[in-house]
Amino acid sequence: MIPHTPGASEVSLKDRINTDLLPKHVAIIMDGNGRWARMRGKVRTYGHRHGVRSVREAAEAAAELGIKYLTLYAFSTENWKRPRAEVNALMRLLVQTIHRETKTLHENRIRLKAIGDLDSLPDHIYRELNDTIRETAHYEQMDLILAISYSSRWEIIKAVRQIAEMAKDQKLDPRDIDQQLFRKCLITSEFPDPELLIRTSGEYRISNFLLWQIAYAELYFSPKLWPDFRREDLYEALIDFQGRERRFGKTTEQVKTSCRG
Repeated sequence: MIPHTPGASEVSLKDRINTDLLPKHVAIIMDGNGRWARMRGKVRTYGHRHGVRSVREAAEAAAELGIKYLTLYAFSTENWKRPRAEVNALMRLLVQTIHRETKTLHENRIRLKAIGDLDSLPDHIYRELNDTIRETAHYEQMDLILAISYSSRWEIIKAVRQIAEMAKDQKLDPRDIDQQLFRKCLITSEFPDPELLIRTSGEYRISNFLLWQIAYAELYFSPKLWPDFRREDLYEALIDFQGRERRFGKTTEQVKTSCRG
């Protein structure tokens, strides 16, 4: 774990955050590792290795502030299409990171969770992941949710198949299908929907991530490449979030009236 001494500029950013108005759930698309490595004349996996520090800083900062859920898009179902050498390197890095950062999870009382097609993971990675999930299951400071071999379309199709099977077995009347039922069939059903989605690297895409869940999330796009993302950048995203008006389809006047009430 890297010792951290906050600087003056960071303290001022952190102090500007209203801890009574924190999003309960923040999700991050960690983008830019490959470009960060290429800018330094290195292979893509060099960027992935250096992105681990950003994961640690984001998780520690979120837990310290009191954010209850942090979801990180670590590996998509589409990422399996990358060159085999890169996929193998990413899988090795995932195991090393989980093993190395378990201490950080314990120190910050962070509970590890994972979502995605976990059965598609190599056996040794699946075991390492589940061991750490079991070791941290009793913590309640924050849930760190890794989206691994995940895509939103995969998740939605999986939910539709489950509902179709229930209807086929006459355990469900199709007229009873509503948003609540559909949400219960998603693999994210135990977590609240993200209120803030952050994407790094200056790209303006969602990349098949939590499409159902971010229906009303605030989107924040950081120009930082992921290996350069630090806790100060998370603070800036939270300050921006707290400066927005969240209407959920209502008018500004309706929101203000409900707040006064």
